[in-house]
Order: sequence, then C-alpha cells, then structure tokens
Amino acid sequence: MAEEFAAEPTSVDPDLYRRAIGRFATGVTVATTFAGQHDHAMTANSITSVSLDPVLLLICVERAARWHDAVLESGVFGISVLGHHARATASWLSTPGRPLHGQLDRVAHHRGQVTNIALIDGALAAFECRTTDVHVAGDHSLVVGEVVGIELPPRVDPALVHFRGRYGHLD
Repeated sequence: MAEEFAAEPTSVDPDLYRRAIGRFATGVTVATTFAGQHDHAMTANSITSVSLDPVLLLICVERAARWHDAVLESGVFGISVLGHHARATASWLSTPGRPLHGQLDRVAHHRGQVTNIALIDGALAAFECRTTDVHVAGDHSLVVGEVVGIELPPRVDPALVHFRGRYGHLD
C-alpha cells in the first residue's frame, strides 16, 4: 500500500505548504562560512540536532543560494543561535540580493576558536562544524556537520523566533 502511495505524483500546492509550515515556530540562526576570500552568511531556521555520538547537526540550504556553494567549498561552517536583540541581523542576512562583499561589516562578530569562522556576538549559543555529509533533498541540500566547537555564554536572553512569516521572541 505504501509503495502505491509513494508512486503517486504530488499534488500539494507549494504556497499552501509554505503557509502551513510557517505555523511551526522555529528558532532563528545565522549560518556562516568562508570561501573565495569572503565571509558568507545567511539567516536560517532549518537546523536540526542529529546525533550525540558523534555530535552532529544539520542545516537545510537552498541549492541556489550562494551560501550553498560556499559551504561545499569551505568544508566548515558556524551556526549562531540568535536572541531577540538580533532581529535586525536576522533581517539583514535574509535580504535577497544583499552584497556579498562586507555583508558582515554591520554585524558584530568574532572568529571561532576552532574553525576561524565568523560567529555572531551575543548569540545564545554558537556551534563550529566540519561538514561530514551533504544530501540532496529537492531544491535544498541537507548539510550535516560534526560539531567541533561550542560557545555557550552563561547569560540567556529571550530567543528570537520565526512564526507565520514574522519575527517574535520567546522568554
């Protein structure tokens, strides 16, 4: 029975899907990497903890995004979990067509101790990752990374969240 269903062509409207999945509240992160002599950054809410042994996380990246090719070239990436104070950063790094050169000039950041990848100052947590696997999934790739460094500040501000196409916060 499942085989018969799997063979059926999909008839789900992508716009309806986008609106429905938008009702799933997510945290907001900034993903960073370095390639072609430039920092690359993007806002992302599709990250997932994968495994504790080894410690792995994944990020879903649109294959047409310039960050996608950059992370494949680099082999390392950072994930900074944003607090509510970073709404402007999240908006800026999700702006289509923003310039590649100097896109982090207006964002306070520092370099990770293990990978030297840019990490966002004031993040609730930050992860430095080494890419271990990439899986094509429709118009995205699932980029799996082994966590090789973690920053966990003692202070925890309210989290920046994304729900129904808008930013909010969770205390």
